Amino acid sequence: MTLRVAVQMDPLESINIAGDSSFALMLSAQARGHELFHYDAGDLTLDADDRLTAPARPVRVQPVTGDHFTAGEARRLDLGRDIDVVLMRQDPPFHMGYITATHLLERIAGETLVVNNPVSVRNAPEKVMVLDYRQFMPPTLVTRSAEEVRAFQRQYGAVVVKPIHGNGGKAIFRVPADGDNLSALFEVFNQTWAEPHMVQPFLPEVAQGDKRIVLIDGEVAGAINRKPGEGEFRSNLAVGGSAEATGLTPREEEICAAMGPRLKELGLIFVGIDVIGGRWLTEINVTSPTGIVAIDRFNGTDTAGRIWDAIEARLSA
Repeated sequence: MTLRVAVQMDPLESINIAGDSSFALMLSAQARGHELFHYDAGDLTLDADDRLTAPARPVRVQPVTGDHFTAGEARRLDLGRDIDVVLMRQDPPFHMGYITATHLLERIAGETLVVNNPVSVRNAPEKVMVLDYRQFMPPTLVTRSAEEVRAFQRQYGAVVVKPIHGNGGKAIFRVPADGDNLSALFEVFNQTWAEPHMVQPFLPEVAQGDKRIVLIDGEVAGAINRKPGEGEFRSNLAVGGSAEATGLTPREEEICAAMGPRLKELGLIFVGIDVIGGRWLTEINVTSPTGIVAIDRFNGTDTAGRIWDAIEARLSA
């Protein structure tokens, strides 16, 4: 099966190919003979005939730092008629631009396969969908009220506060049990974000790492453990964390088994979940999950290939 694949993502010039999952997916698609196009989410147009188009460049990719792609002249593509698969891979944050792109891509349902399903992505932001699995989560508060957080602290001690639509470990703060800077922090949070914020007890186990587990069509494909850098409690690779090989605990296997069938049903083919201490589920990443390059480096696997197997199986069905 030869496919025409449009990748909706950030500029190719800006990516770090050493660990970029979108680039790995493009390399894998190209190796299978699929034709690749690239466009930016801001270039989507819904025309007067209700056709969704974008000026997309045909691209070729290669694993050469500093010379990792070549691109032809942009051409106007009808994403419903000219393309078989759209990979929605632009980086969060999950804001109104992201949401609007999912509404537009929803309009080509039945013509083109969008990965992940834009309806499900829109309804499942990272720190919201996870609330459906509270039995696996640490105690979690969602609020804009500093007073609610103080009451939460009296019960749980030191807490972590994070924007509910944040990404990449950005703007995550640890507030000590005495909460001496809580009012000032919430003033900044409430002025910066219109949404409520997520608050959880600080988990000392985070010093041992934050595990990223990748699921493909609801099945576990592999995992890495991300350890915080020097002087940090955040373990995201984007903020200086380091990756190491790991397996799954029985509790993590239980978590994956509980959510796997639903992820597949929702058309969430490529998902990354985050677990701390082998037992505390903190996020379900569906917008633009990462981690497959490190997983394959440690395990000698081909996770990008497995993702394309799942995509091709969906198209065949």
